Amino acid sequence: MRLFTAVVPPAAVLDALGTAVEAARPTARALRWAPREQWHVTLLFLGEVPDERVDAVAEELGRVAVRHPAMSLSLRGGGTFPTKPVRSRVLWAGLDGDTEALTALANDLRDAAAGLGIPVEDRRYTPHLTVARARITTNLTAPHARLDTLATEPWRAGEVHLVHSRLGGTPRYRTIATWELA
Repeated sequence: MRLFTAVVPPAAVLDALGTAVEAARPTARALRWAPREQWHVTLLFLGEVPDERVDAVAEELGRVAVRHPAMSLSLRGGGTFPTKPVRSRVLWAGLDGDTEALTALANDLRDAAAGLGIPVEDRRYTPHLTVARARITTNLTAPHARLDTLATEPWRAGEVHLVHSRLGGTPRYRTIATWELA
């Protein structure tokens, strides 16, 4: 089962993001834009987890998540991966607020998964919400500039979701566990 953990912004924040995305969309027609129902802040991508291990992984990740406090976050600005917009493949909205707490949560979830023998990437966490991807390296300067003006009201991030992702023409997401932050 392909899994990831995530925080989902509330509808009002997604509305503001939608306005920014609509302004950016005409500047980069070759991008694959993520639909609104897939917008989330990934904390940890777990990849394929054998079905017989999902319950144990969920239990351990939940135990770790509930020890972390709820946090105040907002969407602010944008960015790209790689970081130079002139040669990038991913366009994202940035996060502001309690990003140190968000990073600590993401790191603890990664460590817990690794402790269970789940192969996870060991790289610095960058808080972001992916809005579009390119199949090949692309100049994302114009859409990046449109996202730079994004600034939403803060929201309380009080839940972490464990999500099953099914690939296909349009990926489908199903939440299989939710944990309340302290």
